Amino acid sequence: MKRTTVLVMVGAIVIFGISWVLKSMSLTSTTDHYIAKGFAITFAAFLTLCIFSFLYKDNPFYKFAEHLFVGVSAAFWMSMGFWSTIVGNLIPRVSETLSNYFKVPYHPESYNPFYFLPVFLGILLLLRLSRKVGWVSRWPLAFIVGTTAGFNFIRYLRSDFIEQVSATFVPLLVDWQGIGHFFSNLSLSSTGQFVAMLSNWVIFFGVLCGIIYFFFSKEHKGVFGGASKIGIWILMITFGASFGYTVMGRISLLVGRITFLFKDWLSLIS
Repeated sequence: MKRTTVLVMVGAIVIFGISWVLKSMSLTSTTDHYIAKGFAITFAAFLTLCIFSFLYKDNPFYKFAEHLFVGVSAAFWMSMGFWSTIVGNLIPRVSETLSNYFKVPYHPESYNPFYFLPVFLGILLLLRLSRKVGWVSRWPLAFIVGTTAGFNFIRYLRSDFIEQVSATFVPLLVDWQGIGHFFSNLSLSSTGQFVAMLSNWVIFFGVLCGIIYFFFSKEHKGVFGGASKIGIWILMITFGASFGYTVMGRISLLVGRITFLFKDWLSLIS
């Protein structure tokens, strides 16, 4: 098994080298940095195939790509956090010397001693790297998790609860001017009165049946049981649409990577 692994690794390196050379040769007429460009495209294709190899089974190629992705992502966001948060927001408000060093405008009018609190918490978080005092990092981590949960609770309460509840308070009779006016102006247009009323009635009965399904103080039988079954269908349709939307998003990512392989790497499609 060990010998097979070595042979596979050597074969992958040879194929990577051949692909790099061929891709660089195909870019000689389009760019001056064709060697670096060829390496970047070949390496990106190699990482894509490494991720796809997990469809067969877990293997060293997939683990390499996974660890590289996590490490690069962590380094990128830590760098972004340093330049945007520390250099961009903290230093211009606490130190003129450091502001001149990093060439950012100094704002003495915005000075606040409480700005040093997140600096202190951030230093405590870095103690996680120490085995002896790593437990200290749990305190700032608990503070961050609790604060973030509190802020997100208010935001999600407003967006996922209040906004959705208010969206169900819809008029069942849209622009009602009498039964005669309704039938004389009956239209199946998507912006017409009939379609608007039909949509509002579907929302009303869908929400009502969905709530009935979660009402367990009464046995689900008869009319109440029928409404409960309709509520199940409403919930399943909703969950299915949400799942389908998520799947389509993942498929779009897959299409993007396949297009990259066949267009940018192999040049089989234009």
